[in-house]
Amino acid sequence: MSAYRIYRMKESTRHQFRWAPHTIGITAIKPKDYDLTVTVEANTPYAVWIQLKDSADALQVGDILESESGDLRIYKYVGFEEAQWVVPETKTAPESAPVPTEQTPATPGVM
Repeated sequence: MSAYRIYRMKESTRHQFRWAPHTIGITAIKPKDYDLTVTVEANTPYAVWIQLKDSADALQVGDILESESGDLRIYKYVGFEEAQWVVPETKTAPESAPVPTEQTPATPGVM
């Protein structure tokens, strides 16, 4: 058996996810939209779904299962599909121009 970590989608994001059109391919997911809840022992993602379907902790559309190997599966209306964490790029501060040093203005007529 494998251990699967369950990440629950936050409710504010779930509402948007439910109404979004179905996409084919890897689903990009943001860590900020999920909370890690529990770990469940099962052979497959579908076995996790069967194990939890009649409980208070049943999987909901948008929830993520992470296997021990790090593979992510998102629960959609059509079943489980591959997902991948999207980590936002950290913007580096642009190099600033050198700060000019103050120079005292030359007084006219003085040498």
